[in-house]
Amino acid sequence: MGTANLSEAHRVVAVGEILWDVFGDSTRLGGAPLNFAAHAARLGHDVRMISAVGEDDLGRSARARIESLGLNTQLIQTTPQFPTGIASVRLGTAGETAFEIHRPAAYDAVRLREVEIRWLSQWNPEWLYHGSLFLMTDAGATTLRALSRALPRATRFYDVNLRPKSYNSERLTEFLCDAGVVKLNEDEMAEVARMANLPRSNPLEFCQQGAARYRWRAACVTLGAKGCALWLKGDYVEEPGFPITVADTVGAGDGFSAALVHGLSLNWGAAKIAQFANRVGAIIASRPGGIPDWNVSEVRSAPSASARD
Repeated sequence: MGTANLSEAHRVVAVGEILWDVFGDSTRLGGAPLNFAAHAARLGHDVRMISAVGEDDLGRSARARIESLGLNTQLIQTTPQFPTGIASVRLGTAGETAFEIHRPAAYDAVRLREVEIRWLSQWNPEWLYHGSLFLMTDAGATTLRALSRALPRATRFYDVNLRPKSYNSERLTEFLCDAGVVKLNEDEMAEVARMANLPRSNPLEFCQQGAARYRWRAACVTLGAKGCALWLKGDYVEEPGFPITVADTVGAGDGFSAALVHGLSLNWGAAKIAQFANRVGAIIASRPGGIPDWNVSEVRSAPSASARD
């Protein structure tokens, strides 16, 4: 597997929500784009996060925690308009999660100035990551459209991440058209297939027809404990998952996405990328919180699929 070192670093912009995940007995910093950014940085990439926190205690705590993770905060705004985001999280018996998103939140107030867009254009990143939650406000969608125009070289990575009452078919299909890489889980595949009139019977047909229509470079469907399905420029694989004891699944998909970006950046083959991403996701799911401690040496030392079979 690849190693996280500066010679392999790629420039990545992650756009979207910073929020606190509120569990029954604890509160942990998260938000899919922030989780992704932290895991991508851990894999050695140079990441800029675009979001906002409120002028409140949660916002100050979030900024301090983000800085402690070693992430650059120059594009994380502080706004008096809305409070720092929170999400109520319910854990099922198998570690699965259900979210209730509380809005409006500070990340809904993100406004990029022309000077910031110009700087990002000059920085010339290879990747632009986003999910669905941020782009479902008109302001969020406008921000992403402006970034897409300003960063023509960046591959758009759409991590679908559907949340209840936080998406619609018109906005979702617009950004499917703009994406170069799409990642979603089985339930999201079925919902996207329904809204976009794509096959929903199996990941292969969904990915093939989605890629043909929208010109995706890659499409990935995560399959929970069963692993994932990855279509990459006509090559299709289904890689099994890694057996673990699940602590919670918060952040596992976001780490999986960071691992996808890592493998795609290094031009790995589909099977190698899928196996690496499965390993990263499994390690994160085995530990509490969306940004638990882990390192690349753990991923490399995980047992191979062939060793398990």
